[in-house]
Parts: sequence; structure tokens; C-alpha cells
Amino acid sequence: MPTYTVTVATGSQWFAGTDDYIYITLVGTEQCSERTLLDKPLYNDFERGAVDSYDVRVGEDLGDIVLVKIEKKKYWVLDDWYCRYITVKTPSGDYVEFPCFRWLVDDKEVVLRDGRAHLPQDDKTSVVKQHRQKELESRRKSIRWKEWQPGFPMSIDANRHKDLPRDIQFDSEKGVDFVLNYSKAIENLFVNQFMHMFQSSWSDFSDFERIFLRIKNTISEYVMQHWKEDFMFGYQFLNGCNPVLIQKCNKLPEKFPVTHEMVSVSLERDLTLEQEIKAGNIYIVDYEILDDITPNSTDPCTLQYLAAPICLLYKNAQNKILPIAIQLNQSSGENTPIFLPTDDQYDWLLAKIWVRSADFQYHQTITHLLRTHLMTEVFAIAMYRQLPAVHPVYKLLIPHVRFTIAINTKAREQLICEYGIFDKANATGGGGHVQLIQRAMKTLTFRSLCFPDMIKARGMDNKEELPTYFYRDDGYRVWEATKSFVSDVVCIYYTSDETVQGDEEIQAFIKDVCSFGMQDFDNCEFPKSLKSREELAEYLTVIIFTGSAQHAAVNFGQYDWCSWIPNAPSTMRKPPPTQKGLANVDTIIESLPDRGRSSWHLGAVWALSQYQENELYLGMYPDEHFIEKPVKAAMEKFRKQLAEISHSIKIRNDGKKLPYYNMSPDKIPNSVAV
Repeated sequence: MPTYTVTVATGSQWFAGTDDYIYITLVGTEQCSERTLLDKPLYNDFERGAVDSYDVRVGEDLGDIVLVKIEKKKYWVLDDWYCRYITVKTPSGDYVEFPCFRWLVDDKEVVLRDGRAHLPQDDKTSVVKQHRQKELESRRKSIRWKEWQPGFPMSIDANRHKDLPRDIQFDSEKGVDFVLNYSKAIENLFVNQFMHMFQSSWSDFSDFERIFLRIKNTISEYVMQHWKEDFMFGYQFLNGCNPVLIQKCNKLPEKFPVTHEMVSVSLERDLTLEQEIKAGNIYIVDYEILDDITPNSTDPCTLQYLAAPICLLYKNAQNKILPIAIQLNQSSGENTPIFLPTDDQYDWLLAKIWVRSADFQYHQTITHLLRTHLMTEVFAIAMYRQLPAVHPVYKLLIPHVRFTIAINTKAREQLICEYGIFDKANATGGGGHVQLIQRAMKTLTFRSLCFPDMIKARGMDNKEELPTYFYRDDGYRVWEATKSFVSDVVCIYYTSDETVQGDEEIQAFIKDVCSFGMQDFDNCEFPKSLKSREELAEYLTVIIFTGSAQHAAVNFGQYDWCSWIPNAPSTMRKPPPTQKGLANVDTIIESLPDRGRSSWHLGAVWALSQYQENELYLGMYPDEHFIEKPVKAAMEKFRKQLAEISHSIKIRNDGKKLPYYNMSPDKIPNSVAV
């Protein structure tokens, strides 16, 4: 009687094991085995982290094993089980791997294909074709599109984290509870005593040190010491939390009437302002998108304010970027002065603080929330709905969307919802953040998510002109390494451009992103189909880069750059100044966040900057969705390239007072999960 040895691996995460009954059925090309209970006498089967083997006896040889069906039935109470993989040893001694990496909940069954990736056009038999179809039909029932707010990218149809399908939930919801994490942060930072002190101003700048956790030799301490200086202000546009806005100024906008006489003392090359612009030495940052956004009014005791400033920057002879003019409104006029470095020190400092506050709003809502979190969720939902687990692109993308839908659902549940944590300390809380995203969606295009295109569109691509734009330089290298890896994988499975065109599942995935995820918005310019391997490789690189490197670049430096409150005020309590000569320390302190809002802000940037326990960094793929040797070789090549990039970044950073490591691959998690 032929015997098949079945090896079953249970996950090592919390609560992965089960006491329920587990049954298996082997489906071969010739026939199926009997439904067999996997159970050893006097043994606790399927414990967390266990790898157990069982014999399945059959009357006759089953032929090639094409499917494995696993069923879980209640023993005492329903007990979820996480299965990593199943390996079947045939009577002839061959091993067939069946990756699973999913939860079995309730009295449900899972049917697995063997670990080799297959395009839809590769499947010839009705058994495997039907399996593909049934898997997608099941996924589409549980993973549905929903519009959370008008004008937003579409999101998952689930109001709470616990409503999500088990496979896309966090392993432990407690670990990502924003309320718990913020409370923990506030406790760790010793700011409990201040968190309820709304309307209570600090006494002076040094008073902010009472909630500032000094960690020796860190960027945050350096920011605290130098935040007032123009070089620090300018440097952050290149390598701070929001290095995506600065652009070369080819012509001064009419709404910003800066003259040569105003700024001549700041120019170092004996050129006029017009000549400096033509020489490529003038840069601009414009927060027009913030104009007329409704400021937070959730606290009737504290008026909060927003501004939409414009800032002119100058590259001096040492290649430092320095501010030379700031206007705090989008329209020039008598009540909209242009602030200059030659003004009174407090007028100039307050103007810079207003720019930093505007930058914080833009960063949190557009750069971070919209362009990494929400966009990765769109890609993830479309992937689950259109690509079965056997598809090579599903196997490629699944590590890079891990927990993204879960973290976003948790954010909508606790953070950015009405009366959520975001409302407590941010000037765009109470609905302003919703308005901002609705506006930003009108300029969000597919090409703006392609890293090299985004850099070039702002005129920031010349390394000789700006040798210290580390975000750009490191980003280029990570983008190229990622694209090289993706191209290797694409070429393993797609032998020609025609193969891409004939893959109905990948075409449905691309269309789902555009037509449903992006709702066919007029300006989004997302493709609705792909015609070549090159186009597919670029598209998949955008997805992986957005969820890994880009998110890391704009997320994990938040404590570094935003923990010193005056450098990144989450709100302002006085309106922007309309004339010069009135600012002093008191007016600035009264404008900055009060003690309570400062504490909530500090808790937020600390919590958001923390890496997850057991974090998986770019190139780490412990779940072996792919079993083919050529793909594993491509992964190894990718890891080697990433290690070389990390090493060169470490060498560059050695001895620097302001090291830049946010794009170092060894600090880039695989996915958006925080």
C-alpha cells in the first residue's frame, strides 16, 4: 500500500497553534486520497512553531500531486491555526512543497497548489484552472473596495481591524493599538504630567526641554541645538522628513514678488537674483495646497491656524541651501510682508517656524499618509482581488504589502477618524487633513510615484549641483537595485512582451488599481494595461519601492526631526504675522503648541518612528512563497546589492554630525506596517 509522508509546519507567531482537528486530502492527477485526520496518539499536534510529520496511506498511486486540501474542524472551541507550509514525500521519494502562509479560521478549508509559480496561460487542466478561479472568487467576497472619504483612493471595506479577513490582520492587535502605543510613548518619554495641560503655554524655548528626551549624539539633539540656524532650516528640505517638495526655481511666480534688492545681501556670487536663477542656484518650496484649508476647531478653547507659505532658497558657494525670503500667504500685498534674513531676528525666526509647521502638515498628510500608506493599500487590495497565490507577481508582492491594510484600517479606526488622535494636536485635524488629501489627489499621478521621475520633475536630478541631497542619491541606488531584482523575476516567468499582454490576471490587476482603487480620477494617469516586460517591471518596482524605501524615508526620521517641537510645530495658536517688527520670544511661545498638544505630538512622532519587533527589512523573505532556484538566486543577488548600498552609506555617514540613514536598506522595512 503506497504511503505519502506529509510534513506540516505551524507558524511561530503568538496563537498560531491549534487544538482543533486537522484533516488532509491529497489530490493527484490519477485520483485523490481519503480525507485523513492528522493525529498522533498521546502527542500535542500543531503547537506553535512545530514541524510535524504524518503518514497518509492510499490504495493506489495518486499520480502527480497537484493540490492539497486542508480542513480544520472544531475540537472544543474554535481555535485559529496558522499553517506555514506542507511538504509531501511521495512513495518514490520525491518531495513536493506546498506553501501556505495563511490562517485557517472557523470550520474552513484551504486548498493549496504546489510552490511553483504559474501564469494563468500556463494552466491547462480544468482542476487547476478551477482552483485559480475559486480562490479569487472567495477573496473578492471578503476583500472589497470602499470609499472612506469622497475623493480619496479607495480602501478596504472594513470599519474595524477585527472585521478584516484573518490573513490580513496583525498577528496581535494589541501591538498596533494607537491609543495604547501613544500612552506607552507618553509614559516612556516622561510627559504624562503635561498631556492634559491644553491652553497652558511653555515659558520659553528652553522650557520645551522638559519634554525633550536627550539621547546622546543623536540627530534630535543636534536639531535642538541648531534649529534656529538657516543652514539647518535649508538642510531639512534635502534630507529631513519631507525631502520631496524642494524644486529648482526657473522663474519667480508673480504672487511672490521678491526683488534683487531684498535679497542681495544673501547672494555670494556677485550675480543678480535673475542671474542666480538662470545659473540654477535658486530653489523654491510652495505650500499652495494648504491655502484656505480649514484649521482644527475641535477645541473651542484654543484657536488654531494654518498658513500656505512660499519659501525662496539659495545654494551658496559651499553648496548649502539657505532661506533668503519667506512669504506666509499665497497673495502678495500690504498685509503679506516678505520676511528676510536681514529682518529682526524674531520676525525671521517666526517666519521660518511657520514654514516648518506647514511642512509638518504636508508631510504627515500627503507625503506620508496619502503617498505611502493609502497608495500601498490600493495596490494590496487589487493584488488580493486579482492575483491568486500561485501567480508569480502575488508571490513577489505579498511581503511588501504585509500588514499595510491592517495598519491603515487601524488608523481609520483610531487615528484619522472624527475625534481621533490626529485631532488632538494637529492644525489639520478636525477635517483639514481630509481636505488636503482630496486636493492632493488631483495632482497624484503614476509617474510621480516613480522615484527617478519625481526627482527629475523638480529639477533636482543633477548630483553635481546638489552633492548633499542624500535622499536622492540613496533613493536612486535602492530604486535601481529593486528594479533590477524585479526585472530578474519578471524575465523568469515572462518570456516575451506578448506573455505580459496575454496574462489576463495581471491585466485585471492593473485595471483594478486604476478603475477602482484610483476611481479613474481624471489626472491620475495610471495605466489600465501593460504591454511589455519593461512596463511590468517598472510598475512592480513602484509598488515595492513605495511600500518599503519611500515609506522608510519619510517615516522613521520623525522623532529625529520633529521631537524638538519648535522645529516642527504640529499646530500654531496665533495667526501668521501680517507686519514686521512685532515678534518677540513671548509671541513665538504663544504661537507654538501648548504643553498638552506638545506632549501628544511628541508621543506621536516617537510611536511612528519605532520599528516593529522582529522587523523584516528589504530583501528578507523568510516565508518561502517562491521555491524555484532562479528566483532564490535573484533574491540572493538583490540582498548582496542592498548590503553593498548599506555598507557605502555607513562609510559616508561615519563621523557626520548629521548622518543620513533613512534610505539605508538595512533600515528599510519590507512593507508599510507602522
